[in-house]
Amino acid sequence: MSREVEQGRVSVVTQHSSPLFITVPFSEELLREGVHVTLAVKLLQEGTVSLGKAAKLAKMVVAEFSEYVSLLGLSVVDLTEDELDEELAFLSS
Repeated sequence: MSREVEQGRVSVVTQHSSPLFITVPFSEELLREGVHVTLAVKLLQEGTVSLGKAAKLAKMVVAEFSEYVSLLGLSVVDLTEDELDEELAFLSS
């Protein structure tokens, strides 16, 4: 667990497959943005939660959180190549 935190990653500690607590690395981001936003961004980056759940955790509406993570340079939409092709085909029809 400490290696996860040292590498700047959020860790979930479990006992008998039930979550006990979450560790969040202490960082400038944590000081600047607070626990809710920092945790939401980290969990979104790791693919642990959806955009909607991350926004709720950050106490933001989805549009506001989407804009925030976009400004951080993070992708809001994570599609496979096939899914992107399907979306583009749909939009061009």
